[in-house]
Amino acid sequence: MMLRSSTLVALPGVRHAFFTRRGGVSEGVWASLNVGLRSGDDPWRVARNRTLAAEALGVPAERLVTARQVHGTVALKVCRPWDNAAAPEADALVTDRPGLLLGVLTADCGPLLLADPEAEVVGAAHAGWKGALAGVVEATVAAMIELGADPARITAALGPCIGRTSYEVGPEFVARFAETDAASATFFTPAPGRVKALFDLKGYIGARLRRAGVERIELLPHDTCAEEDLFFSFRRTTQRGEERFGLQLSAIVLEG
Repeated sequence: MMLRSSTLVALPGVRHAFFTRRGGVSEGVWASLNVGLRSGDDPWRVARNRTLAAEALGVPAERLVTARQVHGTVALKVCRPWDNAAAPEADALVTDRPGLLLGVLTADCGPLLLADPEAEVVGAAHAGWKGALAGVVEATVAAMIELGADPARITAALGPCIGRTSYEVGPEFVARFAETDAASATFFTPAPGRVKALFDLKGYIGARLRRAGVERIELLPHDTCAEEDLFFSFRRTTQRGEERFGLQLSAIVLEG
C-alpha cells in the first residue's frame, strides 16, 4: 500500500509514493514491506520488498537508489545507480536523470520528496530532528538549485512521520533547539500535566522549507507512532523495550 501527495501527483513527468508497511513479504516485527538493509531482517525478504516497491512505480529494482542515512546534512547528486549495500553516507539525494528512483527510509523521521518539473530535477530527503535542525532541508534545496531548479517552482511533500501528540521531549531537547534556532519555540507546546513538551516535527520541517524559498508544501497527516497498522515506528518500538523494527520507503522518479 502506498500514499501519494496530491500536489506531487499534479506535476507532469514525476512519479512518487510514500509506502506504508503493508504489501511486502517480511514477517514478525518487520511485517511486511520492510526495506531496511540493516534492520536485521532476512536479506532476501528485504530485497524482495525493495523490488516490489520499485516495480509499483514502474522502475526496475536496480534503479532504486538509497543512501546510508546518518541524520546529517549531506545531499548527494546522483548520476547513476550504485550498490545500495555499500551506499555512501548521506541524508538527501537529488538528480536530473530520468529513471533513477531516489528513496529515503524512515520509521518516524520525516520523508521529504521534492520536484521542479520545469527544470526536471527531483530530490528526496530524510529529515529527523537532528537533520532538520542542522539544515538538511536547505542542503537538499541547494543541491537541486545547482542542477537548475528554482525554489519558487519546487513542490515539496512531507510524508508520514511522527505526529506532535506522539512526540514528547524533555527540556534539554527544547533547549538545544532554542540555542541553535531561535525561531523554533513555536513548534513546542507543553505536554499535558508534565514538565516535558510536545514537538511538531512536521510543522518545523515545513518552516525550514519556507526559509529555503519553497512555498508549495504539502504535509501528509499521518502519525507513524500512533498508526501501528500502517507504519513502522522507532519510538513505539523503544517504548516497548523492543530491539528491532522495520523501515518504510518514500521515493520519487523523473519519468524517462
